[in-house]
Formats: sequence, C-alpha cells, structure tokens
Amino acid sequence: MALPESITTCLSQPVHYAICKLGFEKKDTYDINNVLSGNGEVCWQAVTEHVCYLESDESVDYIKSIRSLGPVCESVNLYFKSLSKEQFVIQYASWFHWTNCTEVFLEVFDVLQYTQTTEIDLGLMKLTSCLERALGDVYLLKGNDCCPFLLRDLLASEQLADVFGQAVMNVLRVFIGSPHGLNLRNVLWHGFASPQEIPAKYCAMLLLLTAGLGQLLQTYLLQTKGVLVHRPYVIFISLEELDAFPDLNDEILSIAEELVKLSSFVLKTMLPFWITALTAFRKNRYADSVILLLPQLEVGLRLLFTTTNKCPNRLLTAESSAFYTTFDEMLAKHLDNEEVNQLPVVLEEPAMDFLWDFLNHQEGPRIRDRLSHGEINLETFPREVANQIIGFAITILCRFSDEDMYSFKNYLQGMWNICSSPTEEHMVLKPLMNCASCYRSRFHPISRLKKQVLECMKSIQLWPELPIVPEEQVEKIKRLEANAEADTSILISEIISQLQHYMPQNFFSSDDPINSVLTERLLVELCDTRICTLYSPRPVLEVVAVLRRISAQCHQVSQQVIAGAGLRYTQWVNKTLRSRQRHNYRRMLNSIKFLSPVLRLILLLISLELVSVHSVCKKNPFDYQQYLKFLKSVLQYTENLVTYTSPEKNKWDETMELTKRTLIKIRKISDRKLMLMHLAT
Repeated sequence: MALPESITTCLSQPVHYAICKLGFEKKDTYDINNVLSGNGEVCWQAVTEHVCYLESDESVDYIKSIRSLGPVCESVNLYFKSLSKEQFVIQYASWFHWTNCTEVFLEVFDVLQYTQTTEIDLGLMKLTSCLERALGDVYLLKGNDCCPFLLRDLLASEQLADVFGQAVMNVLRVFIGSPHGLNLRNVLWHGFASPQEIPAKYCAMLLLLTAGLGQLLQTYLLQTKGVLVHRPYVIFISLEELDAFPDLNDEILSIAEELVKLSSFVLKTMLPFWITALTAFRKNRYADSVILLLPQLEVGLRLLFTTTNKCPNRLLTAESSAFYTTFDEMLAKHLDNEEVNQLPVVLEEPAMDFLWDFLNHQEGPRIRDRLSHGEINLETFPREVANQIIGFAITILCRFSDEDMYSFKNYLQGMWNICSSPTEEHMVLKPLMNCASCYRSRFHPISRLKKQVLECMKSIQLWPELPIVPEEQVEKIKRLEANAEADTSILISEIISQLQHYMPQNFFSSDDPINSVLTERLLVELCDTRICTLYSPRPVLEVVAVLRRISAQCHQVSQQVIAGAGLRYTQWVNKTLRSRQRHNYRRMLNSIKFLSPVLRLILLLISLELVSVHSVCKKNPFDYQQYLKFLKSVLQYTENLVTYTSPEKNKWDETMELTKRTLIKIRKISDRKLMLMHLAT
C-alpha cells in the first residue's frame, strides 16, 4: 500500500469549509455579557437568536447559523481563557453535576488553557460522549423505556424539546448530531479530523452550552418535582475473555512509537494522535488511549478499504446526503453496490474476527459504541481492554510496514546492537504477531455456543459429588424403576453407536459406550474445531440460535438438580421432609442417574452439529424446515425438563417418560441420517 504523503485532511471540501472557515467569516467582536449573566448563567435567548431558519419549511439553516454563531463561540473561548481554574469551578462546576461526569468537563476547561496538538480533539470526544449519555438520562425522565441509539435522533426528540425547549435543542444540533451542521461528534469519533482542525472555540462553546443545559434542567426538575436518575455504566465482568494479546511493556511500546512513523497504515497528518495514544497508555490513562486510537484504526482501515476496493473518494467525509465510510461499512461482506468487499481478503480472517469481536458482535465489548455513547466510566476504564486494542493496532502497523522495514531494522539494531536477522529483530513483536494470526472469534454466536456447552458439561460433572442418602434407603425405588433405567441406557448406547463415525477416533469403546464417549475431553476436542464465523449465512445463525437455547435449558436443569439435591439432602438429614417429599427425593436420586448421560448426549449432539453447521446451507427449503422442526422438538424437551425438575414441580416420573420418547425420536432422525453431520461427510 503506497504511503499517502499528499493527504493533509480527511475532510471533504464542503465539510472543511463548514468546520474550519464558515464560523470565522463574521469578524464582529461579540460581547460575552450578552450571553452570560453576572453569576455566569447562560442567557439562552441571546444564544438561540443566532440560529437561522429556512423560509421554505422553517427548518434550521445550518450554514447561516454556523456563520452567525462564530463570533459568539470566539467570545466564549476568550472568556474561559480569562478565568482561573478556581473561578471556573466556583461558577460552573455545580452546573455539570447533571452529567454525572463533572471531572471530564473540568478537564476540558484545562485543555482550553494550553491547547496542545491533540487535546482539543480528545476533550471534545469525551465531552460529546458524556453529554450524549446525560441527555439520554434526561430523555428517560419522560417515562420512556429506552432512548434513541443515535445522537441525531436523541437531539430531535420531542422529549428533550419538552425539557429544554426546541430552540435550545436547535442550537445543539448546529454543533453535534446533525449531518447538515458542524457534526463535530461524528467527524471526530470516525477519525476524519486531523489534529487542530477543529477550532478550540467550538469546544469552549459546547462546554458553556452543557453548563447552560444544567441550569435549564435544574429549573425543570424544581417545577416538576422530578429526579434525574443516571443509568449504571457498562462494566466488563469477564476481562479474561478479552485477553488476546500479552501485556504491553515499555520495550514493545517503544517499538510501536517507531512503527507509527514508518507504517503505511498511518496517515502522516494523523501521527500526533497515535503518539498521544501510546503516551496516554504509558501514563495509565487507558480510556484516553483507546478514545484516541479507535478513530485512528478507523482511518487506517478506511485507507486500506478505499485502496483495495478502488474507491479513493470514500477516504474523505461524505456530504450530508450520503453516508460516511465507517467501521460498519468497512467490515461488511459487500459494498453498497453489492460487489464483494476486498478488505477482509487483505486483513485476513483472524484480524476480521478481532474487529468484529471488539466492535460489532452484540455479546462482545462493543468498545467504540460504548465509549462514544458515554456508556463506560472513563475513570475506571480497564487496562486489560486498552492493552488488547493497542496490541492489535501494533500488529496492523507491523503488517503494513514492509516498504519501510530497512529503516525499522536499523532502529532495532541500534536499540539492541543485534544482527540483522529478521528472526532476531522481531523476537519482541513475535508473541504479538502470533496471537494476532491465531485469533479466533470469542463473541460470535458460534463461539458463545461452544462456551455454553463446556460450561454446562462442567456443571453436570458436579453431580457425582452431590451428597446423597445411603444406597440401601433408595433400594426399593431403584428396583421399581430398573426397567425404565435400562431402556434409557440402551437407547443412549444405540444413538452413540450411530454417532461414532462422526466423532474423533479413539473415543468409542463398545464395552462402555456411554462413559467412553460422553466425556468432557471429547466435547473440548469438538469445540476446539475451527469453524468459520465471518459472515455466517442466516440459516447457520438460526440453527445456532436454537442450539444455544437447548444448551441453556440443559444448564438450567443441571443447576436445578444441584440446588435441589443439596437442599433435599439437608432436609433428609434433619428429618424435616414430609412423606410425599421423601418419596419425591428418592425418585430424584434415581432420575439423576439417567438424566446425566441424557444431558451429556444432547451436548454431544450439539457439538457434532456445530462442527458441521455450515452444511445446513446444503439442505433444500423443505428439508431445512424439517430439520429446524426436529431441533425445536429437542428444545421443547429441554424446556419441559426445566419445568419438571424445578422445586415447584418435581415431576420425576414424567421426566423419565418424556426422556424415553425424545431419545426414540433422536435415534430415528440419526438412523435416517437427517442431521448436519451426515451431510458433511
């Protein structure tokens, strides 16, 4: 990929004009006292009168409004520069409490004082995400269950207009939320703005407007006797699932700082963002590092996307009448003209899986969405997450640095005084590159199903350790049910015998088919099989969805058995069970012995079908519907099991009869070779 030295901006000409020039055309000096009262309160009427409207339909005239508001923004910026931090805190800190992010807005004030290369952009990204979150909380004051996902829809809502007034919301829409206005939030979060391209005065104006909104909200809450409730932040509860790359040390970060200067993945005009992101990580400012880096990953991928798909015009911001080229478009299978997207071919499947996992999959961390919409507490953003994003970015930098590797080798040789062997030079980066090349999706539904299966199996394996009453006390019941138990074992053994040809070798033993096959070791091996998750067809996702529901029901049965057995044993020992309860408890103990292999058999079926899940696309529509019908019958069985094994029901006799009918159905389907594993061979 050729290094685009000539690119100095990613803003198209009209967008560049609107952001960088339009607000400077009026040279008037605006008196700050027109928009601020003596105690610092915003005089909203003086602000809203600068919003202009089209004569045709009375909608906002964004061009005229930006031009008119330009001098006001400049005046606000100069005013804030004239204040000390103490003065600002005394006058304005309380007006930011409604955002639940007061410290972020106080930091933005600090940024305005010493305007460094990237700090205005970082401050604006944090400000807009926190403001959006707070506005969503206000929206929910009106009794709605959820607020709009898109900022533009939130700002255009009747609910916010009812609280703040339509004229006030129109002021906000000039700056953020409308593709026809400055659209600062999207321009920054999608990586189109170069360092210092966004005028600081717009940051200052949004800071003041946020305080002004706090003043209006306080009046509204006093009048309505309402209480603003802040939604809880998203918390990453399973950080170990995100652990794809080793911990980044100073040595790796130093190499990364050199790579960004050499890699063709980095637009030179964006270089300060990369350096600042790496510096922020070193300083333990993990949210800042990721906020800065994610838009730059998008810029680099957009450069790759436009190069590989031969559409260079899409590198720049789109006009208001078209869509930006963002992660969503770049990670899709097809372009908007239905041609195949070539970016996945260049990035290859492991990198695409990582991007889908961390950005798109609904059960993944969705880092960019959650950061940009203010759903994550910036102060407690985990290092582990930042480590993964930066680790991935370094591997991409390295992959697209081949043309400049001579300089890079000289740098490494100077650092460690080593020979020029590529193997030795890359020893530090090798663990990162290996992790990147071996990455498998963790948050695709297929991956989640694998996890569910193994977790359910671990739960079932706890059953032999459950406390039980002495054997002789359940002997009578055991004899009565011996025939039914034997029938179940025979059915399971027959099904296993049918399935043995579709399993890895050395698992089946004719002497003990149940205990030799229905093991965690076999499930682990099956779940370790690599299955393509990228762009899964709809039939695949539908099948996986049903299999996941079956697995979830099996897990619930297991948890109910564990909880019920423990409780009943304690009651038995304490002699607090009534006669009917003792009878049910004996039946439970006997039922557990046949339920365990049945549930393990279902997990085996799920795993075998999952390995061959893409074969479902070979089925014609009729056969596909028949197959789904079969899966849903198994689902119905597991749902009934959940009901029958619940503490409220305890229907163990019905459980045994239901199980027998289901096993016969599974044997019949397997015998007719109607499963996916049969198509795959």
